[in-house]
This record gives sequence, C-alpha cells and structure tokens, in this order.
Amino acid sequence: MSDYLVKALAYNGQVRAYASRTTETVGEGQRRHYTWPTASAALGRAMTAGVMMGAMLKGDNKLTIKIEGGGPIGAILVDSNAKGEVRGYVTNPQTHFDLNEQGKLDVRRAVGTEGTLTVVKDIGMREHFTGQVPLISGELGEDFTYYFVTSEQVPSSVGVGVLVNPDNSILAAGGFILQLMPGTDEETITLIENRLKEIPPVSKLIQQGLTPEELLETILGKDDVKFLEKLPVSFTCTCSKERFANAIISLGKEEIQQMIDEDGQAEASCHFCNEKYHYSKEELEELKSEEK
Repeated sequence: MSDYLVKALAYNGQVRAYASRTTETVGEGQRRHYTWPTASAALGRAMTAGVMMGAMLKGDNKLTIKIEGGGPIGAILVDSNAKGEVRGYVTNPQTHFDLNEQGKLDVRRAVGTEGTLTVVKDIGMREHFTGQVPLISGELGEDFTYYFVTSEQVPSSVGVGVLVNPDNSILAAGGFILQLMPGTDEETITLIENRLKEIPPVSKLIQQGLTPEELLETILGKDDVKFLEKLPVSFTCTCSKERFANAIISLGKEEIQQMIDEDGQAEASCHFCNEKYHYSKEELEELKSEEK
C-alpha cells in the first residue's frame, strides 16, 4: 500500500481530521540519511506531522518546521507543501539510545526538551507567518498539539508514531491530527478525549494494517466521519544540479577559480535528501563564464 493521507470532517462538521500512512516516506528518509532507530523515530514523527500540516495549506503554499530541543540529535528540519510532498533531515542521524521505561524508542532523550518548535508558513505573501512555541515534551506529538493550541489557537490532538525493524528499516509510520472547530459542544469533546485514552499507540494501529480511513474511524467512530479528500504522500526533494549550479555562480568568479585551481572540480550535497552533485573542471569554467 502506497503512502497517502485523508482529510475528513466528523460530528457534523464540529471536528476537522487528518490521518496519514507514511511508512514508505519515512523509510525513504531513513535510507537517504542512514538514520539509526531513535533518530528515525524523531525524524519520522516530525515528517508525519509536517505532511499533514502541509495538507492544511492551499495551492503552492509550503511550510518549514524546525525543532531544536538541545538534545544530541541536534536540529530537525522538515519541509512540506499542500501536495503531500515532504522532505526532512536531522543534524546527527546516527543517534540511538536504549528503549525508555515504556519500552519505546527514547525520542525525548534524543530531541531534548530545552528548546523550541518553530513553524514558518510561506503562503504567497511578502511576509511569512512564523509561529514558535517551547518544547513541552520532546516526544513531538504533544509538542505539535501544544503548537496548535498556543500558536494557532486551535484545540487539537496530534498522534504520530514510527516503528523500526531490527535492521533499522521502517516497519510502520503514520499519524493523525484532530482539530475542534469553534463552538464544538462539550459532549463531543468528552467523547473524543475518552476515545483517545482508549486507543493503542498510532504506530501499533498502522502496524496492524489500518488504513488512514480506518484510523480515523477507530478514533472517532465509524458512523461519525465524512471523508473529503485523499492525497498521495511522498518524500520529495526540490534540489537539482541546476539549482546548485546557480548557487555556485552566485559565489563569484574568484571563488569559482579557487575551486578550479585547488581541486579541479566541485561537489555539492543536499542536506534534505543527501543527493550529491558533481561539477567537473569544464563545468566550473562554464559556470564562471556565466557569472555576471
């Protein structure tokens, strides 16, 4: 089953809901960055939340998430857009610890709790929207929940999960976001709160083979969900040899000549996808001549 997300409404439009399966997408991130299990869980949770937050945007709008918790994993960066495309990386991908007291990957220890979660939205205006909140958990699901409530004033519940195989590959990944619309009645709020307490961790539900639709039906009740849209999800990077070439041109003739004299070539690497681009001496000479 390929990765995808669904958008839905529940309880007669009182609740807006998103759910996603991101197993292959997080797996692609794991392969590209050689992340170890705890780092995979942290990156996967952030990418899963990011792709659902991207789905809340419209058209060509996009957003960037930066998580800096002061932990050994370093910063986590995730880009996503309204098309279900997401990419991300962690500063120190080979970060791993023993399981925590609950027998789960110790994401809190890797991420840290002394820092911030920042979301920057590019919605086509001159000024970008930026929201920033302190990390309250380091487990990320609770941190994204806190972000929505505090920065966007939308009562929300965010559940994200990643399970890792013994060989470091990704066994299951996915998540959900529930958001209460203005005027949601107390009965509905209580019902959702109780359901959230009862359900198993989201990664377990995905491991059991539940689709994003079934995930929301499990949380919200089969008869109470109305599905609106389905969107494919993928790890997609916007880097290219041409983009890096433009960056090299912008360095100026002297710096390009220095590359030619010292190394006779150049190599550029993309932080987000680890793709490497090689430029021969002849290509550098050509780029130097293009510099205005």
